[in-house]
Amino acid sequence: MKFPLFDAHCDTLSAMYAFEQPLLRNNLHVDLERGRKYAPQAQFFAIFGELGADLNPATEGFPHWERGGQCFAAQYNVFQRALETNRDKMAFCRTATDAGIAAQGGQLAAYLSVEGAEILDCSVEKLREAHQLGVRMVGLTWNVKNTLSGTSAEATAQGLTEQGRRFVQECQALGVIVDVSHLSVPGFWDVAEMLTVPFVASHSNAYALCPHSRNLTDDQFCAIVKAGGVAGINLFNMFLGENPDIDTVVAHIEHFLALGGGKSIAMGADLDGCDQLPQGINGIEDMEKLAERLLQKNYPETLVADMFYHNLMRVVEQVCVI
Repeated sequence: MKFPLFDAHCDTLSAMYAFEQPLLRNNLHVDLERGRKYAPQAQFFAIFGELGADLNPATEGFPHWERGGQCFAAQYNVFQRALETNRDKMAFCRTATDAGIAAQGGQLAAYLSVEGAEILDCSVEKLREAHQLGVRMVGLTWNVKNTLSGTSAEATAQGLTEQGRRFVQECQALGVIVDVSHLSVPGFWDVAEMLTVPFVASHSNAYALCPHSRNLTDDQFCAIVKAGGVAGINLFNMFLGENPDIDTVVAHIEHFLALGGGKSIAMGADLDGCDQLPQGINGIEDMEKLAERLLQKNYPETLVADMFYHNLMRVVEQVCVI
């Protein structure tokens, strides 16, 4: 029996663009052939790019963009070409219903997200245009503050600006999931207070186990649980701890479970957005090892399936209704 997988964040589109790789079969972390072992399978493909000329070691090898519109257009075109050349293997999805249809056809349900609203010029108008083009999740910031909010990368960071509040309100009105990974702590709490629909931290782990600013405190995770959202478990070593392996990842899951997170844990592996993965995991093909380890520890199959697929799909169903 195949196991389901719905991952909340990968940077495969930017890697495909940077290294001229196809989606069907490549030497990246994610491709269609390796993903076919999961059924049903869904994936949020992030459009990501650092704006400006200064090279950040975290994005070495990736292009830097003068304008967000250039970045968006280039990676959207990469996504469209992948759809055109793999029609039988993937489908562009906007709602949970779309994913059900894709699953019936044995296709990957491919969703689009944006990592860092500066790619949309932090503009409500550009957000509306992106929604029309199929984007269904937006991370408000990346590692550099923008006109919406400060980021988790800053020692002292502001919360949402008035422009940021208008942007978040428009996300809710449009049916776009708000992603708080990379967002400042004050910004996180502003989002939690504002929204009346679930929100997500698409690729963030437990701060209690790995005290990195990108991870979630217990209070933050509990706020996500209360909102009906999810936190996507990130496989980047930096956010897991020293010399991590599969059991390290399981420990982050178990910490969130102890906080009542059975319906609020998802996968957000950050594949193709990181260069160091836990021992035993080399790409999407090894995500099943994590599921197998949880089952070996006698976690119910229904709980594991929720964490690997159904929890995130429920958020899509509740938020992405247009």
